[in-house]
Amino acid sequence: MSPQIQWITLLWMLFSGAAMGLAYDSYRVLSGQLHFPRWTLHVLDLLYWCGAALFVFRMLYVSNYGQLRFYVFVGLFLGVWLYFLFLSVTTQRFVVMLIKAVRYFIDVLKRLFRLLVWSPIRMLLKLLKGLALMLGGIAMFVFRVVLKLLLPFWKLAQWMLRPITSRLRMPKWLDKLWNRLVLLWEKWFSEKKE
Repeated sequence: MSPQIQWITLLWMLFSGAAMGLAYDSYRVLSGQLHFPRWTLHVLDLLYWCGAALFVFRMLYVSNYGQLRFYVFVGLFLGVWLYFLFLSVTTQRFVVMLIKAVRYFIDVLKRLFRLLVWSPIRMLLKLLKGLALMLGGIAMFVFRVVLKLLLPFWKLAQWMLRPITSRLRMPKWLDKLWNRLVLLWEKWFSEKKE
């Protein structure tokens, strides 16, 4: 292997070590800020290390066809060490700031949803309910007026049909049903006397 490829591999491993540190810091801050359940941290640690190993071996394969030498480990160690020495605190602050920005953005979206969607729908439903109650009240009033106006004609029809209806016998079940309907009718539509 030529010295040029070895230096390129060393630089790639420095980059890979720094990328591992960046991913680890981001993951650690996210897990602390988002309060993952304790049992998931072990699973997430395992996933992080599997992902980091795959990333490093992919970079190693791209840079020198997967040949594992001592300087590969030196490059990884130096990359992680330099990252934690110079960039770790900045990355942690940036990730915390990013989480706060995302939370603020989500809060703004929630407020906008409440203001532009939920509140108008609620007001429209209240308006429709009030309109339905008002129309129902008007319909009941008109219905009662019509009944009051038709009452003399009903009494006249009863008087005229009494000779016929007195000779017809109504079955008992139909008579009971009729009496129940009359009671319900009087309960719902008769005027209350105080």
